[in-house]
Amino acid sequence: MRTLEEVQATLEIAKLKEEDLQKTVQCLSLGDNVSSDDYCLIELDDTLCHHIEAGQSLVIRGDTDEHAVLCSGDKTYDLKIAHTSNLLLFLPGCQTPEHLTNSQQSTHVLHAEIWGFCNSYWEVRKHRPRLKKLLKVLMENPYEGPALAGQQENTENTYTMDDLLETIQASEEEIKKHLQTIHACQINGCWRVLDSDYEMKLLGHVTQLVDSESWSFNKVPLQTSLEELGPLEPRLVSPSLQRHLQIRMNNCFSFPCREMIEHCLNCYGTHYIENGEVFYTLDEAKVCRATALMLLKNAVKFNLGEFQEVWQQSVPEGMSTRLDQLRSAALVDRTSRPETICLLRVEDLPEDTLERFNHLFTLREKWTEEDIIPYIEDLCGEKQTTGALLTKYARSSMQNGTKVFNSRRPIAT
Repeated sequence: MRTLEEVQATLEIAKLKEEDLQKTVQCLSLGDNVSSDDYCLIELDDTLCHHIEAGQSLVIRGDTDEHAVLCSGDKTYDLKIAHTSNLLLFLPGCQTPEHLTNSQQSTHVLHAEIWGFCNSYWEVRKHRPRLKKLLKVLMENPYEGPALAGQQENTENTYTMDDLLETIQASEEEIKKHLQTIHACQINGCWRVLDSDYEMKLLGHVTQLVDSESWSFNKVPLQTSLEELGPLEPRLVSPSLQRHLQIRMNNCFSFPCREMIEHCLNCYGTHYIENGEVFYTLDEAKVCRATALMLLKNAVKFNLGEFQEVWQQSVPEGMSTRLDQLRSAALVDRTSRPETICLLRVEDLPEDTLERFNHLFTLREKWTEEDIIPYIEDLCGEKQTTGALLTKYARSSMQNGTKVFNSRRPIAT
């Protein structure tokens, strides 16, 4: 253990002036079990430090084949190992000058024991959540409606929120938000997405009821809707009653439970309260978009003019279809004759930025800015723009007076 006199003698040999240095001298010694494998360092910004100091937790998520991410309650961060040429020492209980009182600021020696060392640390950067896997795992067993009488519902490959937190590389808040986006709901404690045909059947029941009752799409009463549709379950009633109900409800052949009707209204509408009663305003854009996706899902390409005509005929009377309702869900080719439209959903594209661009340029060699932006804007990080992404991953040129973008590198087809 060095004394103050030994320290001063060392300074004199090194030709250093004591007044140029901090008054507190740290003398370091190696502990009995010093190791570089027992500890990892992580660099946290003020936000994450305050998060930890407030008693909250940070969780590292990722399977063995995934790059690990760090999640707080509402944000996701990328973890990257950064190496440093300076050896980093772990000194529990080490006191620096700012930790000392004024009375302790006089020149004296403090002794600290080294518990470990490291020449790398984890660097944390805000990152968009990796949510594509969420829909993938929920689609392992989509909900197709109540089980037939006498049959047991298939509950294999179903996930609770705890299961999703163990599986998905995103914070809990981000997962919950995306569950709403993909129209998932909780059934018997597990999160499920609805089979697309079943979901459209639910929506059809609602819109047919609105039509049969001559309601406004801006004022759909929840309670009446539940009374008319909710309690009815055709698999549990007699064939004669089913036939009666089919006539009464304009030949609807399937009736969902109350929870599913309310879930459908929440997915395709916005609720409000008037005179103590709950009403819903159906969202025209969402209803039209869902109808278009149903029409497009089984076609490779659709004649644009014919599609628009069929689409308008398929939506409830009083609603108007527009191509902007299909942003990031369908792609129009105006260079072909006749013009065509095909299904291209952003959620089906790769999550990695480079892979996304490569895939897009495989589908189409040159893109207009108007066409490509809906398929890349979700890739933007904090303070990043689609223009910056295009500059980095694409090359621009003029074609017939229109700016187009193509790949910066050859794309294998």
